[in-house]
Amino acid sequence: MNNSKSITVPLAGHFHLSKEQCPKDKSEMEKMKSVPYSNAIGSVMYLMVCTRPDIAYAVSCLSKYMSNAGISHWNALKWLLRYLNGSKDYGIQFSKCFNDIKLIGHVDSNYANDKDSRKSTTSYVFTLCGACISWKSQLQHMVALSTTEAKYIAMTEAFKEQCG
Repeated sequence: MNNSKSITVPLAGHFHLSKEQCPKDKSEMEKMKSVPYSNAIGSVMYLMVCTRPDIAYAVSCLSKYMSNAGISHWNALKWLLRYLNGSKDYGIQFSKCFNDIKLIGHVDSNYANDKDSRKSTTSYVFTLCGACISWKSQLQHMVALSTTEAKYIAMTEAFKEQCG
């Protein structure tokens, strides 16, 4: 991956991942056994938790298929690795903040974007003095019936994080 062409987004829109792309017969399963999908997911998960909130959504999407990943999932993971290769200098930067200390939160939801369960995704990030201090990207626990409901669920989760 060191010589790979770098890209600018962690997970492109043309990746529509679902369980339908998981291997269904023995030959496909045998082919995927030699692919280090779980190991690579573990590595990028470590990066996400420690220093790279920008890949939280991509890791959340890709980690769902760790037990039975297909070639489409592997291609999406390689895409993420190419993004990481081109953004080695990215990370969390902490600096002194003497006045105007602000806690800023950004919240979003992606309505019914999970192809398998039709659940929405909650994503949020909190910064303090410009440094990222908390972030999350996770499927919501219930199926929202509208974009408004999905956004309210996301705001509630973010509020619980900020106040809890």
